[in-house]
Amino acid sequence: MWCCLCLRFLLSKPLRWFGTAYTSVFRGTPLLLQIALVYYATPQITGYNIPALLAGVITFTLNSGAYISETIRAGILAVDKGQGEAALSLGVPYKPMMMDIILPQGLKNILPALVNESIALLKDSALVSTIGVADLLRRAQIVGAEKYIYFEPLLFAGIVYYLLVMALTWGGYALERRLQRSS
Repeated sequence: MWCCLCLRFLLSKPLRWFGTAYTSVFRGTPLLLQIALVYYATPQITGYNIPALLAGVITFTLNSGAYISETIRAGILAVDKGQGEAALSLGVPYKPMMMDIILPQGLKNILPALVNESIALLKDSALVSTIGVADLLRRAQIVGAEKYIYFEPLLFAGIVYYLLVMALTWGGYALERRLQRSS
């Protein structure tokens, strides 16, 4: 994610093109297709059978990296240009300027979007059941098939997902309030 973000801000055109292409491909194709490609195509291309869980982790990392890098890029671009110009006029080098001045201000702007991406990632994790990973939803389906009851296990899975989403939401609110107080 950070590499893609950095590539988009570098002056090198081939690196900038790669960052743009990476982001475009992963944001422009369905996550389920990406999971299937990583899991089923990797053995065909490399000859290595990738475990389903690893395929899911790789796919979610690449997919979320594309979305998060664009969110961070938007946050950086939303910071007033005068902030960077003032830092450069005071002789602050580019890297410290980005780390100490621009990124903290951008983080305040993008925190809600980052929390939303985390929530979407959590809920999308159910998609890995399509390649055989026994996630929460898949476990509920297995219990339903073994016991011949589906309502209770699926309701329980829904409650667990809801509680996890609420924990992320409340954590995001708390962090947002803390960042508001620090400014």
